[in-house]
Amino acid sequence: MKKWLLTMLFGTALVLGACGGGDDNASEEPADNGDTGTEEPSDSEGGAVDTAAAEDVFKSNCASCHGADLSGGNGPDLTQVGSKLSSDEIADIIKNGKGSMPAGMASGDDVQLLADWLAQKK
Repeated sequence: MKKWLLTMLFGTALVLGACGGGDDNASEEPADNGDTGTEEPSDSEGGAVDTAAAEDVFKSNCASCHGADLSGGNGPDLTQVGSKLSSDEIADIIKNGKGSMPAGMASGDDVQLLADWLAQKK
């Protein structure tokens, strides 16, 4: 009985020790040094594209057909779409649809964000 109890206590301590090794400072916000690390140069328009935001919009609206890695699926491969279409052409397709892609898959500022981000894919 003592061996069983000791084994259970040791096992419990081991499990709890493995689960409790998180970062104690995880709730603190990182210092703002002005560099977010999420922006990349835009296409020829000289602006910047918020890559993280564009990827979130893509995952929400486009990844189910174009694949999470842009490689295609039900929709075409977008890994090099920027070498074929401009940002304006991509925005037009997002707004109005083309082929089997329905119109209005994104709206508002998300359209231009996606178009600029995809235009970088060359």
